[in-house]
Amino acid sequence: MAVPVWSVDPRTGKQREQVAVEATADEVDAAVRAAAAAVPALADRSVRSRLLRGAAGLLEDEGAAVLAAADAETALGLPRLTGELARTAYQLRAFADVVDEGGYLDVIIDHADPAAQPVPRPDLRRYKIPLGVVAVYAASNFPLAFSVPGGDTASALAAGCPVVVKAHPDHPATSALCADILRRAAVAAGLPADTVVLLHGFEAGVELVKHPLVAAAGFTGSVPGGRALYDAAAARPRPIPFHGELGSLNPVVVTEAAAAERAEQIGTGLAGSFTLGVGQFCTKPGLVLAPGGEHGDRLVAALTGAASDAGPGVLLDARMRDNFLKGVAARAALPGVEAPVTAGDGGEHAVRPGFVTVAAADLTEPGAYDLLLEECFGPLTVVVRYGSADELAAVLDRLPGNLTATAHLGTEEAAQPGGEAAALLARLTGLAGRVLVNGWPTGVAVAPAQHHGGPYPATTSTSTSVGGTAIERWLRPVAYQDTPPALLPPELTDANPLAVPRRVDGVLVR
Repeated sequence: MAVPVWSVDPRTGKQREQVAVEATADEVDAAVRAAAAAVPALADRSVRSRLLRGAAGLLEDEGAAVLAAADAETALGLPRLTGELARTAYQLRAFADVVDEGGYLDVIIDHADPAAQPVPRPDLRRYKIPLGVVAVYAASNFPLAFSVPGGDTASALAAGCPVVVKAHPDHPATSALCADILRRAAVAAGLPADTVVLLHGFEAGVELVKHPLVAAAGFTGSVPGGRALYDAAAARPRPIPFHGELGSLNPVVVTEAAAAERAEQIGTGLAGSFTLGVGQFCTKPGLVLAPGGEHGDRLVAALTGAASDAGPGVLLDARMRDNFLKGVAARAALPGVEAPVTAGDGGEHAVRPGFVTVAAADLTEPGAYDLLLEECFGPLTVVVRYGSADELAAVLDRLPGNLTATAHLGTEEAAQPGGEAAALLARLTGLAGRVLVNGWPTGVAVAPAQHHGGPYPATTSTSTSVGGTAIERWLRPVAYQDTPPALLPPELTDANPLAVPRRVDGVLVR
């Protein structure tokens, strides 16, 4: 029996429209096989570039309809979503630039050298090729930038991989609109429409990661959901790479010197960061280590005022709201935990932001307070008051991997090489994929040097999902040895007709 897929308004809890039906196992199989048939057509880099640029233009042209659908399904608001649409179009064009430049192919040529020591060297030519069909699991909290037209899809298409997207149930109508845009862009570029295919349904997602023609997967979501898919990907007869973004506390350390200099500024900035987007950013600062004493008290007072001023907001769906309320209640009920601003029910379909405080001594050993070291999705943060460097270090030693880690430093300590601030940054580097100083982690710039990833459970791999190097997830290297020039890919010939950057006999040339 067909299972309907409904678009739901989180502001009211009411169904808007039936968008689709959940895909059956046979439909998943057909979708993957159709995508796989598009692999040869994606071999031409110029075609992929046209696809990506065309998709960006169509997304902007259809922006009003896309934004209206996304706002109706997520309650994220038009200002936030307008920025996300611009980011998504930028990502698509940025990956087109990556494709055009060609450096991502990592071409290396070592000509034959019979006199090489300790043994003669054959002619070797290496570059990277696409893996094949990529499964993309859309995120709930970014209906554009991390969903159907988002970074996983853009980077996979740039690599030459067709994409099968499993839509997130929180925004099926937005997903359908964006999939139609990408498919039209593919046809306009001379590619099959099934270069991008959209599926709906939980079971479809499970079947997708198991399909023998799926070569890799990208996921953004919860630890339980991501871990289940990761395990399924590893358990296949032919395991595949699974690039999952699962969860992150994003710790913030405020030194005594920083609190003494600008406690009020830090407290106000923290409130703005952890309530941004109703606390639904994967980079939300969920654990803040602040000093005890007078200066830490000033920080908490400023945070109290700013968090109290933040109004209620609507979460992405009723399930997330229920989980948030349960999570807040469980944390606030722990002995010794205080709630200067109580997070919780903000009225029908809404929640109020807030924070709790706890002594660092309670977190230095495993026990009842371990819950405070788990992500709580929504507008809540945990402020840990430490009384010594040893307490701070003991809490940091217990933290899992994170997307980000932040240090707020005093002016003088930040200017001292090799001092305690440098040691703190080294410690945080071991915990996260992006280390910030005197800033806030909510906000991930799309730039070549960006890294959006981190040790498990932040991600299941060492790759980034943001920035140009995200393309590397969907490629594998291959080397040709003593291959006749007529049989080499053009990127590996001495003539280099496509003008690809490469390293020849140890020298980088263009």
